Amino acid sequence: MSIFRDTKHLYETVGELMDRAKVDPQIGGKIAKSGIVIQFRYLDPEAQTTVNGKDKATQPGAFVDVIHGPCTLKPDVVMTMKADVSHAFWHGKVNLVSALARKDILATGPVPKILKLLPAVQPLYKVYPSLLKEKGYGDMVMK
Repeated sequence: MSIFRDTKHLYETVGELMDRAKVDPQIGGKIAKSGIVIQFRYLDPEAQTTVNGKDKATQPGAFVDVIHGPCTLKPDVVMTMKADVSHAFWHGKVNLVSALARKDILATGPVPKILKLLPAVQPLYKVYPSLLKEKGYGDMVMK
């Protein structure tokens, strides 16, 4: 059973994390400079989030647009994983290279471009547990 009750719960947590990242100059700004569209496809529960680092952001205060749910953008990179893997990743508990090798995360597209973004997203490892607590989901925080 997934740590997430349903798709709505996933968007309320991991989705909110992406929404916070898009307005952060250190995170969203670096993703925008990458010039790529990254799509995260989650399983159990099924969900999809697309981060558009290619086009000029249209969302208020954002450096990149983040779209939750289906969209027509063609991704450069697709990262497919169980939602629980994403949950552990945003706690800093998943080594991306190892997860790709073990196929816990399946990636299509130019993976080296994603690896270059790792330093930019690492500050989110502290934001995510705080976000969970803020939303009343302290029981989801990994030790």
